[in-house]
Amino acid sequence: MVSFIARWVFKQLYDKGLVYRGVKVMPFSTACNTPLSNFESHQNYKDVQDPSVFITFPLEEDENVSLVAWTTTPWTLPSNLALCVNPEMQYVKIKDVTRGKLLILMEARLLALYKVETDYEILERFPGSYLKGKKYRPLFDYFLKENGAFTVLADSYVREEEGTGVVHQAPYFGADDYRVCMDFNIIQKDSPPVCPVDASGCFTAEVTDFMGQYVKDADKNIIRTLKERGRLLIASTLTHSYPFCWRSDTPLIYKAVPSWFVRVEHMVDQLLQNNDLCYWVPEFVREKRFGNWLKDARDWAVSRNRYWGTPIPLWVSDDFEEVVCIGSVAELEELTGAKVSDLHRESIDHLTIPSHCGKGVLRRISEVFDCWFESGSMPYAQVHYPFENKREFDDAFPADFIAEGIDQTRGWFYTLLVLATALFGQPPFRNVIVNGLVLASDGQKMSKRKKNYPDPLSIIHKYGADALRLYLINSPVVRAENLRFKEEGVRDVLKDVLLPWYNAYRFFIQNVLRLQKEEEMEFIYNENTARESANVTDRWVLSCMQSLVGFFETEMAAYRLYTVVPRLVKFVDVLTNWYVRMNRRRLKGENGVEDCVTALETLFSVLLSLCRLMAPYTPFLTELMYQNLKLLIDPVSVQDKDTQSIHYLMLPHVREELIDKSTESAVSRMQSVIELGRVIRDRRTIPIKYPLKEIVVIHQDPEALHEIRSLEKYIIEELNVREVTLSTDKNKYGIRLRAEPDHMVLGKRLKGAFRAVMAAIKQLSSEELECFQESGTIVVEGHELHEEDIRLMYTFDQKTGGTTQYEAHSDAQALVLLDVTPDQSMVDEGVAREVINRIQKLRKKCNLVPTDEITVYYKAKSEGKYLNNVIESHMEFIFATIKAPLKPYPVPVSDKIIIQEEMQLKGSALEITLTRGSSLPGPVCAYVNLNIYANGSEQGKRSAPAVVDGPSTALCRYINLQLLNAGPQECVKGTVGTLLLENPPGQNGLTHQGLLYEAAKVFGLRSRKLKLFLNETQTHEITEEIPMKALNMKTVYVSVLPTTADF
Repeated sequence: MVSFIARWVFKQLYDKGLVYRGVKVMPFSTACNTPLSNFESHQNYKDVQDPSVFITFPLEEDENVSLVAWTTTPWTLPSNLALCVNPEMQYVKIKDVTRGKLLILMEARLLALYKVETDYEILERFPGSYLKGKKYRPLFDYFLKENGAFTVLADSYVREEEGTGVVHQAPYFGADDYRVCMDFNIIQKDSPPVCPVDASGCFTAEVTDFMGQYVKDADKNIIRTLKERGRLLIASTLTHSYPFCWRSDTPLIYKAVPSWFVRVEHMVDQLLQNNDLCYWVPEFVREKRFGNWLKDARDWAVSRNRYWGTPIPLWVSDDFEEVVCIGSVAELEELTGAKVSDLHRESIDHLTIPSHCGKGVLRRISEVFDCWFESGSMPYAQVHYPFENKREFDDAFPADFIAEGIDQTRGWFYTLLVLATALFGQPPFRNVIVNGLVLASDGQKMSKRKKNYPDPLSIIHKYGADALRLYLINSPVVRAENLRFKEEGVRDVLKDVLLPWYNAYRFFIQNVLRLQKEEEMEFIYNENTARESANVTDRWVLSCMQSLVGFFETEMAAYRLYTVVPRLVKFVDVLTNWYVRMNRRRLKGENGVEDCVTALETLFSVLLSLCRLMAPYTPFLTELMYQNLKLLIDPVSVQDKDTQSIHYLMLPHVREELIDKSTESAVSRMQSVIELGRVIRDRRTIPIKYPLKEIVVIHQDPEALHEIRSLEKYIIEELNVREVTLSTDKNKYGIRLRAEPDHMVLGKRLKGAFRAVMAAIKQLSSEELECFQESGTIVVEGHELHEEDIRLMYTFDQKTGGTTQYEAHSDAQALVLLDVTPDQSMVDEGVAREVINRIQKLRKKCNLVPTDEITVYYKAKSEGKYLNNVIESHMEFIFATIKAPLKPYPVPVSDKIIIQEEMQLKGSALEITLTRGSSLPGPVCAYVNLNIYANGSEQGKRSAPAVVDGPSTALCRYINLQLLNAGPQECVKGTVGTLLLENPPGQNGLTHQGLLYEAAKVFGLRSRKLKLFLNETQTHEITEEIPMKALNMKTVYVSVLPTTADF
């Protein structure tokens, strides 16, 4: 189909007078007698030794003065028609002291001829443009009749890196030579080519002295002849990289080959106008790379000399003076009188057309179409235009959108535009995305021969197709820049984006199942009836999602993938490392069923919207998630016609009512504080498991501090600190800035001045450094320094700060101080968190989910029973997290062991065993293990209230607790409990304050204020005046004081 329509396209161009026969300089294999494409010519380079000769060209105006040219292809000298210099470069006329000759060459290239300056004397200096138009005496007399030949030309392609700055021009053996000689009318498109070399690489009869000699073999004879004629200045050899034929492994030559051309140069202005009508992404490609290419567009050689390909539909006479172009099968059948069913060469090359000019018969030319001509014909070929589907073509042309690599600025993009402009006068597409190239990890092109890339199927099997897709689409490639492909990059996408995202989805599913199991509540989501959340993080993440949807719509409409995908990837981080992390307890139901459902609805909404946005980029993972998520959607709320696949759904639209920019701003400030605190912890190598006393946030904007205050509980949780202090006065904490120079950066740049600048940097005042922090530049000892030159650090006036040890870090707005003063109780809590971490890792190792009931047994061996003491003193804290009974060894024989593992923890040996099933004891005291002592020895263990008949049967004094006006928290379920007032008898008696503290722990109300009463009507309060022993065996009623949040 394409080949058929390509003939029609060519016929239209021919009828418009845009097709002609000329020549084109191409890589040529003399062994195969055929030209090669530029791609083929780059497949087989070798280091070879070639002649290196310097030749003189005496000026006609003064034959005592000669231009000096250099070449490594002496065989091209018999075809010399001109010399070329760079018009901008400096040239000199010198006297060769040894040879006594007057020579002209580029001043920068004197070193190519002379080792020392005493070997020559400079007589004149002038720009290359001064030489333009001067005539010189030819080397040979084979082509003296060429009009305008043997003249000095000027072009900027002449370089100062090699040769003499004077380049000899053999226009039919070099692409640049051909271009320059065409520009200066030394040759014309329709002039007979000066190309005295046949298809086997041998000189023809025009070159009488070397006729029949293979060009490479003739080099030495040509050099000898030049020497005899006094035109050879220097002859030597040069080793350089040279192209060889990939088929025959013989040297290639560049040679003019007869070709058929489409005229392009006359319509450059129209091409540029049509290009301006197209929207390019990135935009710079249109103006720079593609636009510049169009400005210098040359006529397009559309023929190729090979067998396989689409035959060019031209039938010509032997002298090429009569030409017939065929545009359809019907026309070919009519002119040849033969039935045509196949348009390949073997079926039509034998067909002839009678001449209308008495030239016998016309035969088809041997050439086939350049494949890019067929590619450029694609818009018409795909609908078989104009022979059918005319309306469909008119409706779809120009194309709304295409995409290809940046190398196609000289390929497909170009040929599409040329043909559409020539045929219809309009661009072939409205929008185009330009991709960069994917290179090997070492920056070279990927090559099947070199095997310098990993197997794509191996990458997909190892990391998944989605990881590979997201790696490529979130890379410089979508900005039309090149990417060095690295397998580690695909692995990192899987590890840092897809797995965290999938884990958030899995966490959601696990808690939906937990809700069904523990609360017997089925989770169904209806967007229209979902309750509005009062939780700030719910409102924040929903707002962020809707802002993302709006950004997605805007940027995708502008085809800017390079802005969309990074934002999507960043949102995955927002979801997994912020929202889910900060709301794990809510999602697990620890704050009550209603709040749990609200959090689950929020997470479901975000997960579903994210899947819909990411579906075009990660189609497989999103489909996997969607197939489960859609089962949780209320069928009544479904508006899409077909919900079988996520790829059938329309993209979500923005819900403006959910966007809350003030909440997004407040949470962003909170995140900045948390991230600054994490940097400090990392710098001091203090793990997040170890609590710290205080974080101080200093900000000049009171409104910003108010926003941070409203979210301080998240700062406390995420940074594991006890207290958040806010301030606008950094002087209160004795904070000063000091600077250290970057020795490596400044040392290289300043060299001798570095020592003085370094000393001055260290003397800069805190006020000067604050100005530098704001502006980003500072002048020191006359040198302007920037942010990368100086490292800023905070110091503290310890007299102001007292014994408290602060560590500081800041960003552009806030300064954060973290109290890193050592504290043993906090270290102990950190060790308890380490124990939790070990238990949870074992759970994960066994692929257990939160609803799996287990019991945890432990055995610790450490000096002074330190680890045992930490675990026992933090027993309820550990239980509140792991949600499973924690017991010391031994493990009952009846228990079914899931996993048992020994490990080291802070220098202590710890053995942990997980067993199947849970043996949770009674209601409130489920997590309180009581070791009861009498007379200094252990008398027994109790984990729940005991039934006591009378005072004589009790080993220790105790009270019963009854919670009145609130529900328990921290996983506690009951409202009654028992508490020992002493243990062992007569020792460790509780005080009034201790009783309040222990009662709060029993009901998980450590963050609330309590009052204790002797009666349920709360008229007889227990105060410090009432002795504890008077409460023995009584019921104490616990009342929780209300907070502002309760109103």
